[in-house]
Amino acid sequence: MTTSSNKILVPIDFSEQSLIALEQSYNLAREYHAEITLLHVIEEAGVLSKLFSKEQHDDLKKNMKERLDELASAESKKAKLTISTLVARGSVYEKINEVAELINAGMIIMGTNGDEGLKKRFIGSNALRVVRESKIPVITIKGKHHRKGCKNIVLPLDLSKETREKVTKAIELSKLFGGATIRVVSVLFTTDEFVVNRITRQLGQVKSFLEKENVECSAEIIKGIKGEETLAQNILEYAQKVEGDLIMIMTQQEVDFTLYFIGSSAQEIINHSPIPVLSIRPVFRKDTTSFPNPY
Repeated sequence: MTTSSNKILVPIDFSEQSLIALEQSYNLAREYHAEITLLHVIEEAGVLSKLFSKEQHDDLKKNMKERLDELASAESKKAKLTISTLVARGSVYEKINEVAELINAGMIIMGTNGDEGLKKRFIGSNALRVVRESKIPVITIKGKHHRKGCKNIVLPLDLSKETREKVTKAIELSKLFGGATIRVVSVLFTTDEFVVNRITRQLGQVKSFLEKENVECSAEIIKGIKGEETLAQNILEYAQKVEGDLIMIMTQQEVDFTLYFIGSSAQEIINHSPIPVLSIRPVFRKDTTSFPNPY
């Protein structure tokens, strides 16, 4: 997750959840020595928007900029951080990713209410669209109460080829937070001996690798029961059990014809996790290596 940029983009629609996301961004901004940019997007959609004159649109943009500047000024003094503001007009998720690229942001932190009500604002479906298209890490925050800092990073692992990349980024995060514990977890819905042995071997390799990097860690396999709970539900229950502060997932690059082009488990975790979720887009590789034996 190392980046040359020291800017964090926080989309703001003045809802409670977006303001919670802003507050949660402060600790990361301090750790990264980063500046925070607040972005408000005025949606250009629907009949009402088309009825507004250019002057009315300009007045709305001016008023929103003033409101955003007031928020930035107050929060900058409180958090002792540099906070700037931007107002854009257009599609919410498109503008968030466009502005992130424009200012060379290293991360996006945004509030979400999951899929409750399917409101197409900053919350709900827009968060998944931002995650789907973002080239940089995105932290989505649904819960209302969070600890400051990060003591436990939950790292779900399967047999995918991105395992090594996940572990490397988790180590980076752990060190950034002054030695956070990495909780590696795999959920198995099969008793197939080959699969069980392979995931057990991989978890052992990952744990050994983490220990060699002087990272405090644990590794656990959860036996899921088909038809009773989904993969995401098992991961969320585990994260709450170990008092996780952050769940780290990799989104799929491959187009799988789902609505958001990311796996259904990733969608479910983002939509329902009361714990902040860090979504990272995997780097495309031709090889299919999961994790090298550290010995």
